[in-house]
Amino acid sequence: MKNRLIVALLLLWLCTGAHCAPPGSDTFNLDGVDFYQLFNDPEGHLKLNPRLKTDDRIRAHGYPAELHHVPTEDGYIIGLFRIPYSHKLQNQQTNRPIVLMQHGISGSSDNWISMGPDNALAFQLVDAGYDVWIGNARGNTYSRNHTWLSTQHPYFWRFSWHEIGYFDIAAMIDYALKANGQGQEAIHYVGHSQGTTVFLALMSTRPEYNAKIKTSQLLAPVAYMNNMGSLLAKATGPYLGHRTVYALMLESQEFLPYNDFLLAFLYNTCGPDSRFLNYCKQLHNISNKGRANSTATAINAVTTPAGVSTNQFLHYLQEQQSGHFRLYDFGAKKNLIAYNAEVPPDYPTNLINCETHLWYADNDEMAAVEDVRRLAEALPNKVMHHMEDPLWNHGDFATNWEVRKYINDPIIQIMNEFEDALQN
Repeated sequence: MKNRLIVALLLLWLCTGAHCAPPGSDTFNLDGVDFYQLFNDPEGHLKLNPRLKTDDRIRAHGYPAELHHVPTEDGYIIGLFRIPYSHKLQNQQTNRPIVLMQHGISGSSDNWISMGPDNALAFQLVDAGYDVWIGNARGNTYSRNHTWLSTQHPYFWRFSWHEIGYFDIAAMIDYALKANGQGQEAIHYVGHSQGTTVFLALMSTRPEYNAKIKTSQLLAPVAYMNNMGSLLAKATGPYLGHRTVYALMLESQEFLPYNDFLLAFLYNTCGPDSRFLNYCKQLHNISNKGRANSTATAINAVTTPAGVSTNQFLHYLQEQQSGHFRLYDFGAKKNLIAYNAEVPPDYPTNLINCETHLWYADNDEMAAVEDVRRLAEALPNKVMHHMEDPLWNHGDFATNWEVRKYINDPIIQIMNEFEDALQN
């Protein structure tokens, strides 16, 4: 939090110096500046443009966009965006298979469209004839409503990624099938990072949902985590991955609370057209080596974190420490009430029988190859996709310049072949 505050103050200083200086003056040379006149200017130049939402960004590229509010069984209201058809194909009257896309931890629906119409998988799927739905996990920018709880109430944040899978993803699937209106009974699913974890949690605990999945594309699948290379997870795991006083102090809170002004401020200072983009790349550790789409990474930097419960991180650290893929550990006493056992049960991943494609890489510090292969052993209907690029990492699945060639086009081909087989 301290580092982010320093970043915000630094950007504020840069923005003030650039936008409030008299025209033609040297931004960083303040000799002779009349500060009274400068700060008493009734037409001050420091203005915040409104932050674009997912549907705004979609429409900016010419595509139709819808925002749906989907209730879950436990009272949360999920923001679900839809690109119903392609303005290029004008295919709104034809059969359009459904695809649901789910973001990673602390992300949002913005992440799936940040690469733009030529490289973002969401746009490519729409132009391939699909009805695309882009989900948001409870607690993030677009899913901060509940039928009876306020975000200020601690119970609102009493969830981990298990509930996101068990309730949110299930609600999204059912809603999309009904709203599509074409009598479809199953969807295609695409998830990245936590978007894969929640899918696995749902399909193993509510196995009836396997029948509602045509194909699932899991990018950087995260389930088992004991071989992960993240130094931060290794450092904090011993303290927060068990029922310690530190974990109890952090439990059931909003992590990096949502702040609309801060996000609007970051959007203005770190947006793709900002004069401070180079500063933002350094502050957000965005690579300048050409592997990532700079526009996409800038958009993602100003929309993330989008809102997340501390329990999501604690649950992951529990996995990293235990070496199991299992439900949330409440401690022995509460586990007896919740699970009728002192230790939480493992997810029965052997019950996941839908067609599951696992996309993984050697350089992924969050989804280690050994852990992905361990997951695969328990999946009866999996297909492995190993990335040949030795430098391909966790973020490359979302923003690498060649994501269209190595990820998007192959995924669309898999879905098209599945749909073609249904017609024969």
